[in-house]
Amino acid sequence: MLTTFDWLRCCESGAELIATTDLIKSAPDLFPIEEEIGPPVCGIDGPCMRCWIYPRLPESSDHYCKTCEAIISKAKGLGRISRDCMIVWGFVNFLPDPIKRDGEIKKIQARCLYLLDENHFMLIMLGHKLKDWLREVLLYHGSELKGLMLLFPTIGKGGSSSMGDILCRAIHQDSRFPMDRLRIRFFSRPAELKFPHRRENQGILTFEASEFLGLLEMATIFRAQLLPNEQDMVREAVSLKDNREKSFYWGRLMGFLRQEARDMLTAWKFKEWPENRIRLLYELVAYAPFTP
Repeated sequence: MLTTFDWLRCCESGAELIATTDLIKSAPDLFPIEEEIGPPVCGIDGPCMRCWIYPRLPESSDHYCKTCEAIISKAKGLGRISRDCMIVWGFVNFLPDPIKRDGEIKKIQARCLYLLDENHFMLIMLGHKLKDWLREVLLYHGSELKGLMLLFPTIGKGGSSSMGDILCRAIHQDSRFPMDRLRIRFFSRPAELKFPHRRENQGILTFEASEFLGLLEMATIFRAQLLPNEQDMVREAVSLKDNREKSFYWGRLMGFLRQEARDMLTAWKFKEWPENRIRLLYELVAYAPFTP
């Protein structure tokens, strides 16, 4: 029958994934490994309409089993929260201390945690807490921790792929690299896990952990120094193809921005950045904490 990890792979949305992970910890009796299966599909009866294995609850209007009924009920209030969350799937040589201690998990406001074994974990956290968590992991373990962490956001229900499918695609990638350092693969959209070579060819997919932490630091500074409309203006200016037009609008923009923002962009030589690096920075800004 289904294991707890099988239930995670049945999830349609990020809200269901959070609900299932929460229930695995708070109500483990809902996930029995040995249970009688439901009746075969027929005109008037059949198994659960969600998992298609266990018997339906007599009082369930949606024809769900007790486990699916609990997951769906809990997920109804988690849709908005899940949209702000980032999933970290990790395959490492050992579980880092900030993962194993419940107190540390609560401190970074992680939504939930699932430990598959001694080398695999799934952490669902608020996206703007990613930088603090990664910094703490590197502070605790430095170069001792090796492996791969895949980062990707959650999805809503009704898309072409389910959250369980996206999770399986992440798992399929977790052993592609040797255990010689800690690497991070960042996906700005879940659908990108279907075609990882596209981001890889653009040089915006795989990073060493310290390098990725540095990119998150830059995204935090960028967000702090520029208002949202100013960020849009900067991106529009650097996206111009004509060099003379680009220089003209860049000069006007520099006169509009505050001195601190001008100093930041000048020190980074932001005007000369390649298009893919600019794209990556703007993707990371969505997960950077706001620190005015």
